[in-house]
Amino acid sequence: MNERNFMLLQFASRSENESFARVAVAAFVSQLDPTMEELNDLKTVVSEAVTNAIIHGYNNRPDYVVTIEVEIEDETIFLRIEDQGEGIEDLEQAKQPLYTTKPELERSGMGFTIMENFMDEIEVTTAIGIGTKIKMKKRIESKKALFN
Repeated sequence: MNERNFMLLQFASRSENESFARVAVAAFVSQLDPTMEELNDLKTVVSEAVTNAIIHGYNNRPDYVVTIEVEIEDETIFLRIEDQGEGIEDLEQAKQPLYTTKPELERSGMGFTIMENFMDEIEVTTAIGIGTKIKMKKRIESKKALFN
């Protein structure tokens, strides 16, 4: 049986909305009954991607929009987080652990590394002056299967 469900969320690019985004995605995917570890992993990648959009994409300007789309198909979560900000000049460099363009903010530069480690798949598309789109995929291990 192929069941599909989705949600679309847009919010102002304000840092205080990062926790809202994390909780909203977690609430939506809870219908799959994920483990606490799976849920925490998802919340972490949402935090990283949204924070990157706000800090790097929009330079902390609160008058822009961050878009999150979550789709659930069977036990798989498809997550898209998008901004229409500055884009990433050198994507391969940005994906390197500990690399950050804003060291004055005491950021760790681990956002993409965390996303890659916590998700099954990640795809980043970016263009200067147009923005960045991060698509991620994660299969939730069915607890029902564990008990059969």
